[in-house]
Amino acid sequence: MSRRKIQDKNVRSLSKTSGGKSYAITIPVDVVRLWRWKNRQKLQLRIDQKKKRIIIEDWKK
Repeated sequence: MSRRKIQDKNVRSLSKTSGGKSYAITIPVDVVRLWRWKNRQKLQLRIDQKKKRIIIEDWKK
């Protein structure tokens, strides 16, 4: 598998998980490090239907 070009760094693929009922997308490691996310950290998704986007936020108790 070849590496992506620099300008395509943030282009990601949507893939189906092994169970077949969920989908996954990878996040670049530099973003995870920048926001100091940890493995298995709880995150919250907000879905904006109007603008067709998903917002990922840190989960608050």
